[in-house]
This record gives sequence, structure tokens and C-alpha cells, in this order.
Amino acid sequence: MTDLFEASGIHPPDAPLADRLRPQALDQVVGQDHLLGEGGPIRRMIEAGRLGSMILWGPPGTGKTTIARLLAKAAGYEYQSISAVFSGVADLKKAFEAARMRRSAGQQTLLFVDEIHRFNRAQQDGFLPFVEEGIVTLVGATTENPSFELNGALLSRSQVYVLKRLDDASLDLLLDRAEALMGKLLPLTPEARQAMLRRPRRHHGRRPGPRTTRLGTDHRPQRPSVDRPVAVGKQAPCFSLPMNGRERLAFLLLTAARTYPLIGPPMLHRWPNGSRSWP
Repeated sequence: MTDLFEASGIHPPDAPLADRLRPQALDQVVGQDHLLGEGGPIRRMIEAGRLGSMILWGPPGTGKTTIARLLAKAAGYEYQSISAVFSGVADLKKAFEAARMRRSAGQQTLLFVDEIHRFNRAQQDGFLPFVEEGIVTLVGATTENPSFELNGALLSRSQVYVLKRLDDASLDLLLDRAEALMGKLLPLTPEARQAMLRRPRRHHGRRPGPRTTRLGTDHRPQRPSVDRPVAVGKQAPCFSLPMNGRERLAFLLLTAARTYPLIGPPMLHRWPNGSRSWP
């Protein structure tokens, strides 16, 4: 249900800074000019006044949810969102039935499905008749390769658009907007600012949300400017690599081959400790 803040477009005073920085128009989205800029495929859809189903594939923090919401607003569609993490077949049926009723009243529906790759194959097949009949315009968001995670039938009825990681210029623009929104400058030297801009790139393109949020909600006296970039902190290494099913199987096979090498003919297999039994 939409509350008064959401309906009026005003954020609650205790909203996180990242939420208050969300663009209110497609022209305010940064880092995706190849899709939303002049001559971009999504921009052409808006100018034509007709949206097609699409899959937005990109790292976290690149604006997939925001783009879907602004697309519905620009095209005059009713925006409805579900998450594949929390939704099931019953939720999909309710969403499709509501969209059917809106269509009978002359209102188009943009159905945004977050983490669409988490739906299994049978659930993905459930979208097909409603997408084909135009009952919903599907906008799916995924961080995984759609060629491996989505059905071919669903891909054939949608356009796949790749969102880019935010570069230094885009992140710098977001920091400028955060400073303008807070009405104060961040207590950082140019070197420390550059170090902060380099951190999100190593974390799948996310903008500096948690740290900027603390700066936006902390009302304590400002500390003096930081003189060394090391004071910004180091980015913890991330070892969780996204892999599809084939890659996981190959990785497990290689790991097992390196851990337990088999020596000699099949009947003379010995483990590294010299025994014939399982170590």
C-alpha cells in the first residue's frame, strides 16, 4: 500500500541518504547514458510512448529498480513490483489478475520483478502468456547472466539491457548531490575523496551507501579534514565469485582433483597419506 510520503514523492525525514538521493526523473540517472541518453534504446521507447518487456542485467547499485520505477512514471503505466526472493506462485497470480483488471479499464501495468533469476523454470514459464497478451510489461532485474539463468522462451520475448558499473565521474556526481542535499561538504581532502571513489568499483559498482549514510544522519560536530587517504579505510577483499551451474561443477571437479589426486591404475589408487582408505 502506498503511504502519504511515497504518494507525494517526499521522503520521510529519517530515510537513508541513499533513498533520498534516488533520481526523480530518468534524466537524473547517472552512469547509464548508453541506455537512457540521446539515441539510447530505452530513451527511444519513452519517446515512442510504448514500452517493451526487458531484462536489466547489471551489478548491484547501478539503478535497475530506479529505472523501472521511472519508466512506469514516464510512460504513464501503473507500477507494480514483486521480489522473487519473497514471492511465490500465489503472489504472481494476484499480480497478473490485478494487471488484467487494470487493462480492462484501459490502464497498462509495468510489472517489475527483482532478482528474477531466483524464480525456477516453471515459474518463469508462468510469465509467458501474460507477456504475450500484453497484460503486463515485464521488467526483470538480475545480477546473473540471463543466458544461463532465464528460460529461452522468456528471453525471446524480452530485450536484455546491460547496465554498466558506475565510473569515477558518476560516483563523483553522486557525492556532489549528497553534499548538496546535506548542505555541507564532506570532511575529505581531494586524495581521500579519490580513495572513496575507488572503493565501490571493487564492490560491484555500488555507491558508498553505508559510509555516506552515516555522514548524512550524524549530527555530531564535524571532524577536521582528513589528510591521508588511508584514513578512509581499506576495502575488504571479496572472494564470493558468481558462478552458474556449469562453472560450479567444473570448479568442484578441479578442487577435488587437486585435493585427492589419484595415482596409478584404478585398483592401485593411493591417497597422499599412503593408505588405500579414505583420508
